[in-house]
Amino acid sequence: MLFRRDAGGQDVELTGSTVELQRRVEAGLEQMLGIRFLASEYPTGPWHRGRIDTLGLDENGAPVVIEFKKGSDSGVLSQAVSYLSWLGSAHHEFEALVRRVLGAEAVESIDWRRPRMVCIAAGFSHHDRVAVQRLPEQIDLVRYRVFDGGLLSLLLVDSSNQAASRRHRERDAAVVSAPTVPAGPAAGSAGLVPECLRDLYAEVDDALTAWGKVEVAALRHYIAYRRLVNVASVLFRPRHEAILVYLRLDPGSVVLEEGFSWDMRGIGHLGTWAPGTLIHASGARRSTRPRSAEVQEPGSSRPADGGT
Repeated sequence: MLFRRDAGGQDVELTGSTVELQRRVEAGLEQMLGIRFLASEYPTGPWHRGRIDTLGLDENGAPVVIEFKKGSDSGVLSQAVSYLSWLGSAHHEFEALVRRVLGAEAVESIDWRRPRMVCIAAGFSHHDRVAVQRLPEQIDLVRYRVFDGGLLSLLLVDSSNQAASRRHRERDAAVVSAPTVPAGPAAGSAGLVPECLRDLYAEVDDALTAWGKVEVAALRHYIAYRRLVNVASVLFRPRHEAILVYLRLDPGSVVLEEGFSWDMRGIGHLGTWAPGTLIHASGARRSTRPRSAEVQEPGSSRPADGGT
C-alpha cells in the first residue's frame, strides 16, 4: 500500500495501475535493478522459438534475462526455465553481445555460474511462489505497480536465491559447526573468509542480514548481499586484518569517520555499485586505507588483493 498526504494533512491511499513498463524499466535498469542494459526483444532462434523482453548483465557479472507480464501469468516459470536453458547454450552469442554493447572488459567479468531470470509482473500466484523456492535456477519474482503521479513501485515478492540462503541458514543453525567452518551465510563462502577474520565476519553478517530477506552469495572475490540489487559487498584483507564493506549509500547522508569510512565515488571497486552514491567502510583496523580492483599497493605494479 502507498499513501500520499493531502492538503488537509490526511493520508490518502494511491490507486495502483498495471501497465506495460518495459521501456521505462529499461531506461532506468541500472538504478532500479543494478543491471546494465544489453538488448530488447532479443530472438532466441528456431529451437527455443522465443523473444526475450530484455537482456542484461548485473553488477555481480551474472547474465540476466528479464521478462515483463501485464498481469498474473501462471506460465511465467516455465518460460523462465526455457530462456535460462537458451542462455546456457548461447555463451558465445551472449559474450559477443556484451562485447559489442559494453566492451571487451565487461566480457571478462561475466560469471556463468549464476545466470538469473527476473520476472516482473502485476502479480504472482501462490503456486509460482512455492515453485520458485524449489527450482535450482536463479529466479526473482518482482511485482510492479504504477501509482498516481507517475510513482513506480517494484517489490521483490520471492526469489530462489533467498530460498537457498534460508535453507543454508536453517541447516547451519541445526548443525554444530566445527571450528574450521566459518561463521557465515553460505557454504560457498568457506574459501573467502580467512581464519583471522571469521569472528568479525560473523558480526558483519548478522548486521547485514538483520532485515531478513537478503540473499547472500559467495562470488569469486567477495560476498554479495542482495535484495533487488546489491545492498553490500564484503571483501577480506587478511594481511591488514580488515573487512571491507561496500554499501549502497549516499555519502552525504552519513557522517564519515576518519580512518574508518570513505566516500568511494569515482573510485573503482568490486561488486556493489550505484554511480555517485557509494561509501566504503572497513572493519578491524582503522588504519586500513580504502582500496579497489584498480588501486595498486604502494610500490607495487600489480593490482591490490582481490583485483581483476
